[in-house]
Amino acid sequence: MMKFRTIFAALALLIMPMANAAMADDKALVQTFYDYLSNPASDAHADAFKSATTADWGSIGDYSGKIKTRDAFVGQVGGFGKLIPDLKWAVEEMIQEGDRVVVRSRATGTPAGPLFGVDGEGRSFDILTIDIHTIEDGKIVRTYHVEDWAGALRQLKTK
Repeated sequence: MMKFRTIFAALALLIMPMANAAMADDKALVQTFYDYLSNPASDAHADAFKSATTADWGSIGDYSGKIKTRDAFVGQVGGFGKLIPDLKWAVEEMIQEGDRVVVRSRATGTPAGPLFGVDGEGRSFDILTIDIHTIEDGKIVRTYHVEDWAGALRQLKTK
């Protein structure tokens, strides 16, 4: 029995660094998502995002059953880049559990025009966002997300 424990402990010492390296790689992979959100006009960042996600990647932001495709997401992010030229999406915390990476981030920006029908007249927003990314075979296959856009609109309406 003691010999089995010794072998198991030795295997664990070999496997743990590999698992930790894979998790670090997954977090770096997910970081490309936020680098793109903070650089929405950059073709290089858009290409990195596409390389980090599968062709059938989906963005899910509510329970409507609608899944935004990667191409639709790239179009939306490009639109945000034009509307909010100083958009920044800063990762505050990143936690990995198995094939899931959970991110708490902060989105800030100053819209150059009306955002969701609200003209902020040069005001900025600073909101909390939460995302859950699922990783398979070294690519992001799905992202669930929640952003406090209602809070952004309240901040833009403030006199």
